[in-house]
Amino acid sequence: MTALQPERETVRAVALGVLAEEVRGVRALEGLLSSEAFFQAVQLLYGCRGRILIAGLGKSGLAGQRIAASLRSTGSPSIFVHPVEALHGDLGIVDPGDVALLISKSGENRETCALIPTFRRLGVPVIGVTAAAGSDLARAVDLLLLLEDADGGTPLPAVPTVSTTLVQVLGDAFTVVLCRLKGFTAEDFAFLHPGGVLGRKVSLRVGDVMHRGGEVPRVGPDTPLLDALVEIAEKRLGMTTVVGGDGLLAGILTDGDVKRILLRHGGSVQHLRVGEVMTRAPRTITREPLLVSALKIMETNHPGAITSLVVVDEAGRPEGVIHIHDILRVEGPPARGAAPGAERG
Repeated sequence: MTALQPERETVRAVALGVLAEEVRGVRALEGLLSSEAFFQAVQLLYGCRGRILIAGLGKSGLAGQRIAASLRSTGSPSIFVHPVEALHGDLGIVDPGDVALLISKSGENRETCALIPTFRRLGVPVIGVTAAAGSDLARAVDLLLLLEDADGGTPLPAVPTVSTTLVQVLGDAFTVVLCRLKGFTAEDFAFLHPGGVLGRKVSLRVGDVMHRGGEVPRVGPDTPLLDALVEIAEKRLGMTTVVGGDGLLAGILTDGDVKRILLRHGGSVQHLRVGEVMTRAPRTITREPLLVSALKIMETNHPGAITSLVVVDEAGRPEGVIHIHDILRVEGPPARGAAPGAERG
């Protein structure tokens, strides 16, 4: 082995070459994902009444562990089965209602292939993922998902690089398709992820973090525009609710609206009232949806994204305001007994 000093152009060329091979390999995967074999594999996994058992050794095993974790976290019970440990006692975890997914680039891994007879005796369907059509694994499985031998064009064809990426993409495809078929929702995800920052973000609801009470900017339709501008500035949410005499939300006025009005009227706005320039029928939300639902409404608003939503009750009375910054800076649920707004500091 001869060591070389890193040269910028050499490093760049090799790295971009790897990227090009990875992209080429992923694009070539389109044929497999469109195939009857992939559709049949999805049917087997979707109909699984036990667990999805994933096995492989080396880099294939590491990819399999990640796929099993992704499936578990999105509502498809799955475990990784180490082929060596399984051959020495761990096959006791296999039940007839399971489905097996075996991964081996060469298809000749003895330990992985040795699992197949036991799976057959228990009536467990076996899906094989390999890059070798004539391999032992390819001939023995019930359903074959054949990958292109994508590592052949890389500088180190003996080292799994592109092929490992293809296995990961295949696993992601299974995960997302099964999520869609099972109707897996953000609420389901929150239930399975109660701990950690990710779980806290997806489990909190609008009512947990919204601004309320005196924090909510509020003016009436007859309020002078300049007074509304003061309310917007003092409450620091970039907008104000406009509430009618009946207590219902009549509209909103944003700092962006005020700037456009000033430009249009040349700064002569003393005569204007909020009701003349407010946005009527603004986007709203109730306190019960998850924060991710509020974020989606903000991001997909037509004709453009917005940064806040008024929180209303069933009658249409404003209860609070949630700003996109409230969602993005969430680190955890408010402490029990904390005063409203205390979690924001």
